[in-house]
Amino acid sequence: MEVTIIIPVYNRADVVQATLDSVVAQTHRPLQLVLVDNCSTDNTLQVLETFRKEHPSLNVVITQEQHHTAGAARNRGFEQATGEWVLFFDSDDQMEPGLVASYVKKIERANKKGRALDLISVRSTLVFPDGSKRKAPFHTTDLFARHILHGQLATQRYAVRRDFFASTDGWNIDLPGWNDWELGLRLLLARPHVTYQRGPSQVIINHNGADSITGTEFHSRRGQWEHVIDIMINEVRCSQLKAKHKLRFERLLEYRRLVLAAQYEREGYPEDAKPLCREAYQTLRDSYRNNRRWRWLVGPVTRRLFSRIAAGKRGSARIARLLY
Repeated sequence: MEVTIIIPVYNRADVVQATLDSVVAQTHRPLQLVLVDNCSTDNTLQVLETFRKEHPSLNVVITQEQHHTAGAARNRGFEQATGEWVLFFDSDDQMEPGLVASYVKKIERANKKGRALDLISVRSTLVFPDGSKRKAPFHTTDLFARHILHGQLATQRYAVRRDFFASTDGWNIDLPGWNDWELGLRLLLARPHVTYQRGPSQVIINHNGADSITGTEFHSRRGQWEHVIDIMINEVRCSQLKAKHKLRFERLLEYRRLVLAAQYEREGYPEDAKPLCREAYQTLRDSYRNNRRWRWLVGPVTRRLFSRIAAGKRGSARIARLLY
């Protein structure tokens, strides 16, 4: 079974080599690697060409995308994909040598049992600027809520069947941030057959400083994040989900708006945090019609959650999942 790995690259000449080395180290073959240069202004393209020449036995495709967003670059890469399954990956992260092989083993095992799979979620490890590491949240139940709260279907954290992905609208090319979060929700709304890779963490996600793709702060792109939340709420409303599920997921997305407001507060911008917090709080209150449950439980706890997140305390998402 051929698997395709798609990596957009923008001004990563100094860091992409570690990612490329982790692809070469994969134990599974056949493997196609599609590299998409997204208008780099350094010598990234030269680094990619050198890599291809040094690894003639690996099926490496290099292409370019002029629309300068990661979503556009990933869509361009997908056009070149020939593998039955596809992995999207970032140019500053690494994969353990057995990642692709573990996906293939899971797929082949399901095929033997006559089960069709569309998507596989995998464990990952986050690496922070001080060198500390933490396992990213990973759950095998309530995936809609887990993704909304934790981004479980972030770019590097799943494999997807190519034909299933092709049946969706692909990456939103106009979103400069949180595009993988938005895509993950749309993939789930397409009702995939999902399974989980429960073994050890197979993906290393770099949160190591300002040059990380994932970034280190939110306020500098204020407005972009709110726009993504609005898009996702509309997608839920327009979906075929049952009304009770729509209501719950809309509430969880409003909670994420509250989280964003708390991040602004924590970064020192209360003038932007407070109106955003009010907006999320009022929308949540209206969804409960200001009933007794809201007044005596959900409302007070929601206010407390904002304070906890603004203070840098963890664990609020677990409370939110049960609360809403």
